Amino acid sequence: MKPPLKIAIAGLGTVGSGVLQLLDRQADVLTQRAGRRIVVAAVSARDRRRDRGTDLSAVRWYEDAAAMAADPEIDVVVELIGGTEGIARGVVETALDRGKHVVTANKALIADNGTKLAALAEKKGLVLSFEAAVAGGIPVIKGLREGLVGNRLERVYGILNGTSNYILTTMRESAHEFAEVLAEAQKLGYAEADPSFDIDGIDAAHKLAILASVGFGRPVDLAGVYAEGIRHITRLDIDFAEELGYRIKLLGIARLTEEGLEQRVHPCMVPRATPIAAVEGVYNGVVAEGDFVGRVVLQGRGAGAFPTASAVAADLIDIAAGRHVPSFGVPAGNLRELPGVPIERHQGAYYIRLMVVDQPGVIADVAAALRDEQVSMESMIQRGRAPGEAVPVVMTTHVTVEAAMRRALARIEALDTVLEPPRMIRIEDF
Repeated sequence: MKPPLKIAIAGLGTVGSGVLQLLDRQADVLTQRAGRRIVVAAVSARDRRRDRGTDLSAVRWYEDAAAMAADPEIDVVVELIGGTEGIARGVVETALDRGKHVVTANKALIADNGTKLAALAEKKGLVLSFEAAVAGGIPVIKGLREGLVGNRLERVYGILNGTSNYILTTMRESAHEFAEVLAEAQKLGYAEADPSFDIDGIDAAHKLAILASVGFGRPVDLAGVYAEGIRHITRLDIDFAEELGYRIKLLGIARLTEEGLEQRVHPCMVPRATPIAAVEGVYNGVVAEGDFVGRVVLQGRGAGAFPTASAVAADLIDIAAGRHVPSFGVPAGNLRELPGVPIERHQGAYYIRLMVVDQPGVIADVAAALRDEQVSMESMIQRGRAPGEAVPVVMTTHVTVEAAMRRALARIEALDTVLEPPRMIRIEDF
C-alpha cells in the first residue's frame, strides 16, 4: 500500500469539525477506496479547547495557518476558513507555492480568484479541488466536469441557497410574510444575523459563477452575474403564483444563447410540475441540460457540517488515488472567452403585480404603456370591486425583451393611479 496521504486542515468551524469526524468514522472505507490511508497531520484554529468530536491530541497545532501550509511534511492543505482575501487566500497560495495540493470549500475565493489559482496549480503540477464550494454534499462539480463531459451543455440552473429556499417554502406553507419567516429562520440557525449574503442572491451568485465556468469551459466571471434577491417577494405573490400554476424559487441560471452566456440569479416562477419546483426547505437542487444526455437533476443537502464534509472527502479520495483532472474541466489556459449577455437583453415571460386605485381607465393606461413598448399581455387577474380604493392587479406577459419590460414598468410606475412600485418576477419555461 502507498504511504499515507498527510493532510492539514485550516479552519475547524462547523465544516472543519465535520471533516474531522468523517475522516475518523469512515477511515476504513476511505482507505479501501483511496488505496492508502488519509491522515490528519496538522490543523490550525483559534480555539484549541473546543470539542471537535474527535481526538486531536496527536495532531500538530498551528497558530499561523499559512505557516502550516508551508509545512514540508504535508501533502494536501484543506482550506475551510472562508473569505476572498486575507488568510484564506494566503493559505491556498502558500500551499500551491510549496507544492501541495489544495481542497477548499471556499466559494467566494474560487468565484473571485479561481481561474488564477487553477493556473497556478497546473503550473506546479498540483490539484485545486472545490467540490464542497457549491451545493454542499451534491456532487455537482464532478457531475458537470466529469460525468457530463461528453455533452455540450445548453443550460445549468438550480436552487443554490438553502436559506432563501427555506424562506420561500415556509412563506407558502405557513401563510406568513417574508419578515416573519426570516426572523424564524434566524432563530433556527438557518439564516445569519446579517442574512443579506443569502437573501440578496450574493451567495448563489458566487456558486453560479463557478458552475458556469465548469459547465461551459470559460473563466470564472463573478462580475458578469446579475444578482437579485427575495426581499420583495410577498405572500400575495406566492398565492398568485400558485393560482397560475407556478412556484417561486430563487434560482441561479447559466444559459448559452446565440449572443453569449447568460448568468443570472433572481426569483423565478417555475411550473409546479418541474423537478426544481419540488425542491423544498433547506435543500438545494441543480439541473443540467446537455445535447446528448438531456436533463439531469441532482438534489440534496446544500450546506451543513456532514454534507459539506462528504464533498471534501470526495476531493481527498481523488487526490489520494491519483485521479487528477483540471479544476474547471479543461486547462486554465484553454478556458474560452464567451461574451456575457447583460440582463437587459434577456428574453422571457414576466409576472407583474400592481397595486392600483380601483377606478375606470386604470387598466387602459397600463395596457397602453405595455403596448408602446411592444410588450404583449398574456393574462390578467383582478378580483372584486373597491371603487376608489387600492386593489391588486396581476398580469403575465408573452416573451419579450427585458429592456422593453423595464421601460414599460417605469411608465406604469409614473401613473398617478399606481400606488407602489410594480413587482416583477421572471417566468422560466423549464
